[in-house]
Amino acid sequence: MTRTVGGLVVDPAELGRLYEQHSAGSTPAYQRVKDLVTGQIAEGHWREDDALPSESQFVEALGLSRMTVNRALRELAGEGVIRRVMGVGSFVAPRKASSALLEVHDIADEVRHRGHRYEARVLSVCEERADEKTGAHLGLGEGRPVFHSRVVHYEDGVAIQLEDRYVNPAFAPGYLEQDFTRQTPFAFLSKVAPLGRGEHIVEAVPASPEECAILGIAPSEPCLLIHRRTWSRDALVSIARLLHPGSRYRLEGAFATH
Repeated sequence: MTRTVGGLVVDPAELGRLYEQHSAGSTPAYQRVKDLVTGQIAEGHWREDDALPSESQFVEALGLSRMTVNRALRELAGEGVIRRVMGVGSFVAPRKASSALLEVHDIADEVRHRGHRYEARVLSVCEERADEKTGAHLGLGEGRPVFHSRVVHYEDGVAIQLEDRYVNPAFAPGYLEQDFTRQTPFAFLSKVAPLGRGEHIVEAVPASPEECAILGIAPSEPCLLIHRRTWSRDALVSIARLLHPGSRYRLEGAFATH
């Protein structure tokens, strides 16, 4: 295949040859198509945002049924390897955004460090009375005032995190007046209550219907949920629920033994 601006020029004979390379043994045909696509991406021949051959081109070049090709592409999309745009085609998906599991960072800085565009949408910022659970988590008690914010974070226009955060007002009196499209809640809190230590608890969860709509994901999409607590001068400042679509985000960590 040769490259043009924005994608690939498909040579049916070469596509067929690549398919045959994955035809050993009793591997199902749809899996061979998946192996072809992932192999080309892994080797750097098909790059981020390249347009893949269409279903019709795969069918014609490989002599397979449309159902087989559709299954392969559908599963690749579900695994986050490619993205499919209805009426347009399939494209190599960007590499998943990643975050350090053992550290606490500003998500805006992470996105910009990857050379991508960061944006935020504020769903709500308000003062509430803490319910029993929230009051206990913040060490305030039920019925005490707390600040509550909900913000969606985007990377290149794609939602990668829904942040639901409660803050102890004693440590951030100006919280409600902040524009969280210009700086993240984490960045503001880091200025007024410098981070002393943090805690992460991670679990895999399904998103609620409302969360699926906010993040623009299918109801079946698995999500990563980070429960984060942060302290300043040994006082608990904030608790946050950070929800990430599993196909768009991953956590990374490293450790050493002595």
